[in-house]
Amino acid sequence: MRARVRITGQLIDTTTGTHIWADRFDAALDDIFELQDQVASSVVGAIEPKLRQSEIARAARKPTESLDAYDLYLRALAEFYKRTGSSLRQAIELAKRALAVDPAYAPAAALIGWCLLEQFVQRWASGSEVERANAVHLARQAIETGKDDPDALAMAATTLSWFAGDHDAAVGAVDRALILNPNSVHAWRARGYMSVRQNRPEPALDAFHRAMRLSPLDPFAFSVTAGIAAAHLAAGRYDAAIEWADRSSREFPRYTLSNRYKVIALAHLGRMAEARAALERELELHPGLSIAAVKAMYAAGYAPELLAVFVEGYRKAGLPEE
Repeated sequence: MRARVRITGQLIDTTTGTHIWADRFDAALDDIFELQDQVASSVVGAIEPKLRQSEIARAARKPTESLDAYDLYLRALAEFYKRTGSSLRQAIELAKRALAVDPAYAPAAALIGWCLLEQFVQRWASGSEVERANAVHLARQAIETGKDDPDALAMAATTLSWFAGDHDAAVGAVDRALILNPNSVHAWRARGYMSVRQNRPEPALDAFHRAMRLSPLDPFAFSVTAGIAAAHLAAGRYDAAIEWADRSSREFPRYTLSNRYKVIALAHLGRMAEARAALERELELHPGLSIAAVKAMYAAGYAPELLAVFVEGYRKAGLPEE
């Protein structure tokens, strides 16, 4: 019979006595050193989102006049997590205030760029050339000033990869983030999406599944499952793409990307009635979407062959050209 061990961990805020996190880990005791690494990785991945939420709650309780750059950033992050048009605008304003306090504060610069990207993807803003150039500028600034901040590097890499198509710089930033924190869910998710954009579905799936194992209850789990859908879409596994897109939609029904991937996959499978129904849902959220808009949205950051899959899927589903 194989010897087994159970390890239980708890995290308590000693200033308030608040219970932040608890979990237990069961594993075979075949290799104690491998087990130590596995538990350490799992604990760090599970704690990080809970600890960040606790810090956000702490910042929200502070008087406005007592806020420093870090507190303003945490408040901005709380607004970003809400993922609405108005909350992203508020997140940008709070992050700008953080930069006014500390112009070299990389997380705030990276978050503004990421918010501008999310506004563009969700079609909550025009995504003009000026806005995209500003997002890219802030991403490069964050990479330059935040060399020791894995979260800032991961956020900035995502923006740089999508808006500028500068995958080399983005990959370099993510690689450094993972050196700093090998258990960074943000960095593994960013690596997954960058691999998708480069039409490298298998490395993308490896990164996304690593992110899921590290933090299965992460606030951005819906983004990871949508990324898995995108990777399967790139690989031509359309049934799997639909399955993961549906999972993402259940986790966050307003997330545009998961429904987009479903539309494209259904169309390529010839399930036209379902594809058109899914497209109607997207057009209800984002009227005015067209083939031209899709091309503009994905052209800079996505491999041409993957963009062609997207465009052809939308075209089959009946999306107008203009």
